Amino acid sequence: MSVESWNEARLIPTSGISGAEEQERRATSALLAVMGAVPDFSRGLLKSVGAPAGTVSTYIEAPFQMGDKKWYPDGLIRVTRGKTSWTALVEVKTGRNQLGADQLDRYLDICRSYGFDTLITISNEIPVAWGEHPTKIDRRKLRKVDIHHWSWTYLLSTAVVQKEHRGVSDPEQAWILGELIRYLEHPRSGALEFDDMGGDWVGIRQAVKAGTLRPADKGGPEIVAKFDALLRYVSLRLGRQLGADVIHVRSRREQPNPAVRAQDLLDRLVDEGKLRGAVRIPDTVSPLSITADLRSGVVECSVDLPAPQEGRSKTRVNWLIRQLKDAPDDLRVEAFFVSSRGPGTAELLASARESPELLAGDSKREIKSFRITHSVSLGTKRGRGQGAFIDSVVDGVDLFYGAVVQHLKPWSAKPPRLRDPEVDRVAPPELSSSALSSQDDDDDPGVGQD
Repeated sequence: MSVESWNEARLIPTSGISGAEEQERRATSALLAVMGAVPDFSRGLLKSVGAPAGTVSTYIEAPFQMGDKKWYPDGLIRVTRGKTSWTALVEVKTGRNQLGADQLDRYLDICRSYGFDTLITISNEIPVAWGEHPTKIDRRKLRKVDIHHWSWTYLLSTAVVQKEHRGVSDPEQAWILGELIRYLEHPRSGALEFDDMGGDWVGIRQAVKAGTLRPADKGGPEIVAKFDALLRYVSLRLGRQLGADVIHVRSRREQPNPAVRAQDLLDRLVDEGKLRGAVRIPDTVSPLSITADLRSGVVECSVDLPAPQEGRSKTRVNWLIRQLKDAPDDLRVEAFFVSSRGPGTAELLASARESPELLAGDSKREIKSFRITHSVSLGTKRGRGQGAFIDSVVDGVDLFYGAVVQHLKPWSAKPPRLRDPEVDRVAPPELSSSALSSQDDDDDPGVGQD
């Protein structure tokens, strides 16, 4: 028997998972055990839900008596520091299982009765924005107890970023965290990635294409919520690859009231057949905008870039083209001009490379900014795989970031230089004078004699 056919021993094995209950129990135990063993990993997670710094202790299926019944939440996390402690109950779902409002209400009651601080829920549901919960909760139950949600995608992304980019101080702890990552990435763990646009996706897409979608149609609100969840997933996934905190962008108007963004998305979907959003990646020139046009069947990714503030328009175009030397020819580049509200010039990158003056336009007009856009075909399937909507968005973002965004740098003026005192120093010509003494000739033997 060859070594290749042997199963390597793992700290957290994926074999022997017999069903959903066993899957949830093993995922809960693996996650909480690693949180207790790797402080570098647990510190960031728990700080985000209000826990203080301290010693982390974790438990699974702790029993709690409520009335004449005993309840067993999936887990419990306790952080102690001196004489103070912070405690959270944990409820976990894996696979396609969703959190139930009745069960969460019961666990919130337990938290309140026992004086615990918060309830943490974990599932494959991705909320539309950080800090929001995917399950509708009776707000009256949150007067003395908080509730927070972690998606498995968020937990996996956090683990990868910590291990691969931020680092773990202890080598053995780094290995333990790596075992959790390996486990969560395995299909049998139940920690799925975002993989479904919902049961109404096909009907909504067809209505948009036919121009018959109405604001009150069933399924519209779910689709726009799914799209925002997809943007959150794209942010987490890209952040995992880059080792950076990639953020789903929402306007100031949308941040305090998620219903405002949901309504704006739905209105745009009905009127234009488009779903739009953006993600912000640290140290890039601008947010990366994503537009899914369901009528034309394309996904567009774009960024805006301020033009240099000096030089002719053609010089500014050449400055941009030099940064796009390895970008695909089918990029669309737009130039916008100072004191012009209308559309500017637009060319494919291939044409702009051959004739920069086409994009520069009238030499008397000054370019103020550029917009760079790349389009890919829009998938139509609701799930994952070839021809799927989710994959077309994810692949479009990956391609655009790798080929374009990561290579763009903003323009900056050169600092003024000190003048070299040895350069351009010319001795002034001798001054002539009409005074008589200046007319004396030293060679004249009569000069100075009586």
